[in-house]
Amino acid sequence: MTKVEQIEQEVRQLSERELASFREWFSEFDAASWDRQFEADVGAGRLDAAADAARADHAVGRSRKL
Repeated sequence: MTKVEQIEQEVRQLSERELASFREWFSEFDAASWDRQFEADVGAGRLDAAADAARADHAVGRSRKL
C-alpha cells in the first residue's frame, strides 16, 4: 500500500468533526504550498513571458476592466 493510499484510508475513518478540522488544515496547507510555488516561479522568471504578453495586449487595447 502506498503512503497516499494509507492516508486516504485514515481520512475515511475520521469523524465528521475530525474531517472538518482536517479539511480546514489541509486547505491552509495547500494554499501556502501554492503560494510558495508561485513565488518560486515568479522569482525564477517563469511568468515573465505571460506578463509581457498581457502588458502588450493591454497597450494595444486588448484588455478590459474586471
